[in-house]
Amino acid sequence: MTHTGWRKPTPGLVVAEKHAQAGEQLSIPKTQAIVAAKKVAAAIGLKSQDLLLLDTFGAVTQPKDWEQGRRPIVWPSNNFLMEQTGFSLTTLRVHVRRLSEAGIIWIKDSPNGKRYGARDQDGYIIEAYGFDLAPLAARAEEFEALHAQLQKQRQFCKSLRNSITITRRVIRAKIEKALESGLRGPWRDLQDEFGTLLEQLPKRTTGPEKLLDLVDWFKALQQRVEDTFAAAFDWPDQSDADSSVDKVADVDPKVISHYSNTIPTGAENGTHILTTNQPDPVISNRFETKHAASVVPENPPKGQVERPEEVDLEGEWNTETRKRRSDIDVPMLMATCPEFGEMARGLEGYIRDWNGVHRAAARIRPMVGISEHAWNVAQKALGPEVAAAAVALIYDKHSAGEVSSPGGYLRGMVQKAQTGELHLDRSFYGRLSERAL
Repeated sequence: MTHTGWRKPTPGLVVAEKHAQAGEQLSIPKTQAIVAAKKVAAAIGLKSQDLLLLDTFGAVTQPKDWEQGRRPIVWPSNNFLMEQTGFSLTTLRVHVRRLSEAGIIWIKDSPNGKRYGARDQDGYIIEAYGFDLAPLAARAEEFEALHAQLQKQRQFCKSLRNSITITRRVIRAKIEKALESGLRGPWRDLQDEFGTLLEQLPKRTTGPEKLLDLVDWFKALQQRVEDTFAAAFDWPDQSDADSSVDKVADVDPKVISHYSNTIPTGAENGTHILTTNQPDPVISNRFETKHAASVVPENPPKGQVERPEEVDLEGEWNTETRKRRSDIDVPMLMATCPEFGEMARGLEGYIRDWNGVHRAAARIRPMVGISEHAWNVAQKALGPEVAAAAVALIYDKHSAGEVSSPGGYLRGMVQKAQTGELHLDRSFYGRLSERAL
């Protein structure tokens, strides 16, 4: 380092001078150089007050100072800088030192330690001692590359946080449903473990390494929860009466009653047909079988009474010995279909229950080309709740480019429901699991 004055050289000043020499060989617009440094300010250890001082320095330079072969040196007095920034003299010196040690500016001292300069008649600097901003020009490309890297890291961390959010929503929904229904399994232990993981949720400044660990932990817990949930419904054949009694003994009496009510009665091989007179208006916060009660097969099997039968939420005719009930509720629907959720909240405000989902679906369906006729047919065939959920799923798939004809897709769902081949809740769980990946 060629020292020009009384200031003691430091490693930071040595590096800054090298950057200043490199910056002299470049032609970088002032705005580009300063903005590049601002974008990575936090990453290189700068604070907001440092940037205020940097802006003050930049304001007294001229565009010609940043041309190749020139040095953007400024020589404002301390009084001017204190007036512009509001700093005390001590604070001003602190920020000058931080900018220089960070390699953002170089301080070119005169032999007597004073700052001064002069320009020729064309406005070019012919002599100057003060704060040299040439390091900014030399490092503009470096800072822009660093900013791009930081953006990728932020996006990656955001995707990890989203994955954690979706995974923990699935875990919470499963555990709460299991505890509510009294399913067999170590649900209290899983709930405690879930609470421990929640306590470790990071702040916004957490790096990707910690987030990757948390994703692995939450996914491992999710797998155990889903395996336990599936095992709780792994009921034996009805013919194995003794084994059935042993397993049922571990389940809440309300759950036993629910399953026992679906066992066929009467003739040994006869089909048990349930009927319902429940009205259509949406009053529940869950998928319920009652809203699909109006579906009637086009060609019912011989010997079967041609009257409305109750179907489960997947659209299957209830001729099995047990009837599945879905645990898809409004929060889970909104998590599974975020595009629909965002649009619905924009149209209806906070979505409290299935009434809100239904109203939003009715307003959103023409936006994707679902005709009023197709919507009415779907409501009649599936019930208001299931039809609204179908529209939510279709809207998100259409937004993702997975469905090109929403109206045709909805009609296909209705046809599948009439033949017992619609598995809507499986579609929701599958999509939610995909989003958690």
